[in-house]
Amino acid sequence: MEYLIWAGGALTLAGMVGLVFCVLRVVRAKRQNLDDEALRAVLQGVLPMNLGALALSVLGLMLVMVGLVLA
Repeated sequence: MEYLIWAGGALTLAGMVGLVFCVLRVVRAKRQNLDDEALRAVLQGVLPMNLGALALSVLGLMLVMVGLVLA
């Protein structure tokens, strides 16, 4: 079951990279001093990617836990 642990770690790492990308995109948008509508549009575009990255990270951690239990 070692492959489950490594696969889960890779998924978790990919999810964390996605979360960092979302944070950097929002920080970059805030530094541009956009008006409310433009900032809202950026945030609405980042939200699905943020939720997807979070879900990917959670699934990876679940795979790690299953791999540890089965090992």
